[in-house]
Amino acid sequence: MGTVAKVSTVRTGAEPGALSRLGPAVLMPGPMQAPSLLVCAAGEVVLGVGLLVTTHPIFRWGTVTFFALSTYVLLELRRRRPDAGCGCFGEVSSAPVGLRSIGRTVMLTGMSVMSVWAPAPGWTAMLELSWLTAAGVAVLALLSPELEELIDRVRFRAPCEQRRGPAESITLARLRASGTWRAHEGELTSAEPYDTWRELCWRFFAFRNHDEDDVVFAVHLSGRRPAVRMAVVGTADGRSLPEYTPVSA
Repeated sequence: MGTVAKVSTVRTGAEPGALSRLGPAVLMPGPMQAPSLLVCAAGEVVLGVGLLVTTHPIFRWGTVTFFALSTYVLLELRRRRPDAGCGCFGEVSSAPVGLRSIGRTVMLTGMSVMSVWAPAPGWTAMLELSWLTAAGVAVLALLSPELEELIDRVRFRAPCEQRRGPAESITLARLRASGTWRAHEGELTSAEPYDTWRELCWRFFAFRNHDEDDVVFAVHLSGRRPAVRMAVVGTADGRSLPEYTPVSA
């Protein structure tokens, strides 16, 4: 499914700049963003088919390497581009990378390590579903924020940036329940924002700190525990000093 979603995202030509917010494409130059997603999708196909029909160790260790590298990429995205999605399922995975997405790749890495010594090819496991496999699938589902996005799309028939967001008071309450807010609340002159606005899937709240700098919080509009970002904009030189504290989406 992830392979089909990646190819579909590239072929449908999402809005300008969309690929620069998805997965490995974020870390690539502009002309290489679409090819990087396609190469990732092709690698998934090769490894998936190899796991299903053979027991050759090259496919099994290749899968371990793939998911281990995926975990590293997600950690880098969370550090360097906290606004970017993982791209695991194309543009459906556009929500900022959170602990759930990272936990999923860690779990998939562990499961792929366990499969290295399996005596039979993958198609037999699909025919003889064990309780352990079923439990693993259930945990992966719980770690997949894409399910929430798909449910929202079925309900509202529109992507996040085109949907009516939660009420401003609800989003502000979610901000105040976040670790980012608790970490910086004492620096603010007031608990009430002096300005607020929406851009795409984010609601922004602007405050001032005791140094008269602007403190801007951004709250993602999807998920019950949305991602929260914060940046300080100094009044002296107008430069932004980002201080990101992500919350799992």
